[in-house]
Amino acid sequence: MGETHTSGHTPALPPARDLAGAWLLMAVLAAFAWALTVAQARDTGVAPGTMGMAVPPFLALWLVMMIAMMVPSVAPVALTWARGITRPSTGLARTARTTAFVGGYLVVWTAFGLVAYGLLALTGDLVADHPGAGRWIGAAAFALAGLQQLGPLKNVCLRHCRSPMSQPLTHAGHRPRAHDLRAGAHHGMYCLGCCWGLMILLVPLGVMNTAAMAAVAALIFLEKLWRHGPALSRAAGIAFLVLAVLCVTGPPQVQDWLLPGLTAPAAPMAPMGMTGAP
Repeated sequence: MGETHTSGHTPALPPARDLAGAWLLMAVLAAFAWALTVAQARDTGVAPGTMGMAVPPFLALWLVMMIAMMVPSVAPVALTWARGITRPSTGLARTARTTAFVGGYLVVWTAFGLVAYGLLALTGDLVADHPGAGRWIGAAAFALAGLQQLGPLKNVCLRHCRSPMSQPLTHAGHRPRAHDLRAGAHHGMYCLGCCWGLMILLVPLGVMNTAAMAAVAALIFLEKLWRHGPALSRAAGIAFLVLAVLCVTGPPQVQDWLLPGLTAPAAPMAPMGMTGAP
C-alpha cells in the first residue's frame, strides 16, 4: 500500500519535472472551464432562476463553473499534496493522484450545486410572480454573505484553507486512491464552509454573470493565498452588509447593478442546455 506524507523523517522532495504534469493539469482544467463558461454565458445572458435547465444539465454547468472558479485557489493545495507523495514517485503517478485529490474536492462542490439549484428555482419563481421581491431577496443574500464572512465558521475554515497540510494524516490508513479522494473531499468540505456565502451571491448577481464569477473567484483566491487574506475577508463582509442595505434603499441604477440575477427579462427565456443553443 502506498504511503503519503510519512512521518519520522523528511522525504526528498520530487524534482520540478515530476510535478509538470500536475501543473499542466491544473492550468488546462481552469482555462478550459473558463472558456466553456464564457461561451455559455454569452448565449444565456443573466436572468433569474435556473434558465429553464433541469437538474442534470445544471449540475454539469455548475461543475464547469466550480472548476473555473475554484481550481486556481485549490491548485497550490493539490500540488503541495502531490509534492509530498513519496510512493509511487513517478510524475505520471503524481498527476493521477493529484487528479483524484481534485476529484474529491469537486464532488463536494458539485453536491452543493443541488442547493444552488433549489435556491435559484425558488427565487426565480418568486421574482416571476412578485417582481418587487427581488430587492428583498438580494438584500437577504448580501446580508447572509456578509454575516458568514464575519462569523466564526468562516475563521475556522479559512484557517484550514490557508494551512491545509496541518491535517495530512487524517486519511493515512486508506489505499492511495481512496486516500487522495478522501483528502480532496475533506479539504473541499472546509472550502465549502469557507466560501458558501460567496456562492450565494450568484443568486442576486446572476449565476451566469462572468464578471461576478471572476470577482468572487479572485476574492476566494486572495482570501486563501494572500498574507492579508483574513483582513480582506472581514472587509468584504462589511462591504456585503452595506450592499445589502443598498439593495433596498439605493437608487434604481444601483439596484439594477446589484440585482441583475433577480430582474425578470423583458421576454421569457427559452430553456438552455450546455450547448448554448436556443
